[in-house]
Amino acid sequence: MDTLDAIILGIIQGLTEFLPVSSSGHLELGKAILGDNSVPEESLLFTVLLHFATALSTLVVFRKDVWEIIKGLLSFKWNEETQFSLKIIVSMIPAVFVGLFFEEQLEAFFGGNIRFVGFMLLITAVLLYLADKAKDTDKTVSFTNAFIIGVSQAIAMLPGISRSGATISTSVLLGVDKTKAARFSFLMVVPLIFGKIAKDLLSGDLTFSGNSGMAMGAGFIAAFLAGLAACTWMIQLVKKSKLSYFAIYCLIVGLIAVAYGFWG
Repeated sequence: MDTLDAIILGIIQGLTEFLPVSSSGHLELGKAILGDNSVPEESLLFTVLLHFATALSTLVVFRKDVWEIIKGLLSFKWNEETQFSLKIIVSMIPAVFVGLFFEEQLEAFFGGNIRFVGFMLLITAVLLYLADKAKDTDKTVSFTNAFIIGVSQAIAMLPGISRSGATISTSVLLGVDKTKAARFSFLMVVPLIFGKIAKDLLSGDLTFSGNSGMAMGAGFIAAFLAGLAACTWMIQLVKKSKLSYFAIYCLIVGLIAVAYGFWG
């Protein structure tokens, strides 16, 4: 693997994992624009490394929150931290269900169908616009809301639907405080990423070539640093109700992708 390609893919993954523009959708678009030979179809190991990098950046940004949650769980008390952890678990149920029982059907959408990605980006744009216009409240995430937000996360497994965009928008439309919505959105995906990594490791499908070690390392660092910046930036943008900017971006890219899919 070329080191520059790995860095580019790492930056794309790190930025789009947190910014509400769909990381999977942008990677599909990138492959279509640059061509299969320009952007190498890297091994599962590289994909795992990039997701691990973004999960690690989430833990760094929310290190205080994660520590409070751990302390709450270790206290064996029914406190706010324990309830928050259980809500995270509840939010994971829909995505776990889809991943276990519909993995093959889901993978069929990742075959370079640019038209489909474009339509999903248009849906993301609508969600972001509606969330940006929603009035801010001081509500927290309830158990019912956690499950509904989890459903939106499961739907966001489709390329073109932004995971962070869908979950934050759903939270805000349910009346959850925007800052709390962003916090819950970013923390709820961490267990899923580590679970997916564990599944891939146990599957035995991971392969490693010694020649690509440096490139993979560069991609990992790029994804981690880009993830740190994007996660921090996104929290501030949600607070200031700037999601409409990303709605416009997704609308433009979505329309271009749809047009490319029809006439490209």
